Parts: sequence; C-alpha cells; structure tokens
Amino acid sequence: MIERPDADALLAGELGQWLIAQNAERAEVKRKAAHARRNGLIAAAVLFVALALAGRIDWGFKLAFGAGALGFAWAEWSKRPMLAKLKGGINGAIARAIGLDYSAECEAGQTFDQSCLFGMVPKFDKSNFSDLWWGLVAGQPFTLHEARLTETRGSGKNRHTVTVFEGQILSIGFNRRFNSTTLIEPDNARRRFFVGAEKEQATIGGLDLGRVDITNPLFEDRFTVWSDDQVEARYLIHPEYVERLLAVEKAFAGEDIRALFHGGDLLITLKTGNLFESGTLDAGEDRAMVQLAINQFTALADLAETLNEKARASFS
Repeated sequence: MIERPDADALLAGELGQWLIAQNAERAEVKRKAAHARRNGLIAAAVLFVALALAGRIDWGFKLAFGAGALGFAWAEWSKRPMLAKLKGGINGAIARAIGLDYSAECEAGQTFDQSCLFGMVPKFDKSNFSDLWWGLVAGQPFTLHEARLTETRGSGKNRHTVTVFEGQILSIGFNRRFNSTTLIEPDNARRRFFVGAEKEQATIGGLDLGRVDITNPLFEDRFTVWSDDQVEARYLIHPEYVERLLAVEKAFAGEDIRALFHGGDLLITLKTGNLFESGTLDAGEDRAMVQLAINQFTALADLAETLNEKARASFS
C-alpha cells in the first residue's frame, strides 16, 4: 500500500509555515465575507419594512429573501479564491510527500474519454474537472481526477440542471497487458427491449462484448461483466478480486462503481461526491482538513493498488 503521510509532520514543516503565512489574508477574507452577509441582511430588513409600510407584504417577503440570499451568495463567492489557494497548497504538499504531482485545475484527458466511450459515466451536457493527481504508484503510472457532470432537463419554467455524476476517474497501469477488453458495470444496465432480460451480447466502446457468468452469487446480484474473451475475464475477476471490489464500494459509501480492463490499464469510475476540499478559513481546522485529505487520497490510491494484481505466469 502507498505510504500514508503524517499530518503532524507536514504541519511541522514547510506546509505549516506556509499556512501560518496565509493567516492575515484568511482573516481579511473572513471579514469581507461577514460584511457581505451583514449588508445582505440589512438590505433585506430595509426592503421588507419599506414594502410592508406600502401595503405590499407579499413583495416584501420576496424581495427581502432575495436580498438576503444575494448577500450570503456573495459572501461565499468571495471566499472561493482563498479556499482554492489553500486547497492547492495542502493537497500539493500531500502529493509531494508521496512522490506525486497535483493540480487543483485540470481538463478532461484520455482516462475520461475512455470512461465516456465505454459508458462508465452518464450522458451529460456540461462537465467540470478538478483535483488531478498523477505519477507512479507501486511502480505503475497512476492518474486520478474528480469530475462533475450535469444535464439540463425539462423546458421553460421547468428547465433545471441535475448533477448526474460527481466522483472520481482513476486509472492505474496494470501489472500485465490484457489480451482482451473486460468491463464491470452495475447489474441489468443493458436490457433487451420489450423482453426485459439482460442482453447476452452488446456493442460497448465500439467492441462486440459478451456477458460473462461469474460464479459468485453476491457479485452476480450487483454487477455484470462484459468481455470479448471469456477465459481472460474469468481469470481477471477471480473471487479475491470480487471481494475487493465490493469492499471498495462499501468503504466509500460509493455508488455505481465500474471497472474497465483495457490495453494495459485498469480504469475505475466511482461516485463519491466532492472530495479533497481541504482549504479552510479557520486556521484551527487545518490539521483536521489535512488529515481528511490524506485519508481520502490514500484510500483511493490504495484502491488502485488493491484492485491491481501481481503478475501471473499463465492463466489458471
């Protein structure tokens, strides 16, 4: 497993010194945010009283609520640059401690394109990417980034935006190259029209894949395996691997975990919600936030290692 950095050691070194140097700026951002909230509440009170005296209490409630909400929204927006700066500093220090690189901002890359090609994430209208970690884990190339995908639904007054995926896109080089493509996805994701039964064959990622029967009742109830090589698929999805996959989903209280063995890489998508938000304006919370970020990242890196396998000499 990847060596877990020590939060106290990080805070006793350059990271701690850097965070202390940010305290004056943090205090100023907190002051401005509080000022924005206060102005919003004052504006809300003035609007309500003025409209109530004019006999328009209904409008008073509406406009007062809008003014108050605007003040709070502006307060939160004003904190974002500082929080992003702190997050970058903390997560970057954690990455360096384990020999990786980190960037708070990133764009979609090959791993995300692959996850879209093989239907591992839902269809979406807009996408946002963040928190890219990359380097070598256990000697294998590793990338991890967060994706938030949204879709616009409805029309007219019913038009609204829905988050269809918020989680991690993770890729690690496998210990050997595959001769086939094997996909694990939630059970019954691909059903026959009218009949309702699960398909036996499906075109996924431009490849013709067949459904693979895995002799594990717990796994069969949760997942379906597709592959263009039944023998290699059963070799990859052995009982120990099945237990690992189920344990990973449980550990993250995650949803919709999917895995793809393709080329020389293992690609995993997992809905986790928003992780790695380690920045805080309260210096007293620094240690807890550093520890949380360490726990979140190392758990995902351990996931990549755990779902990998030692190279085997031949099929069994």
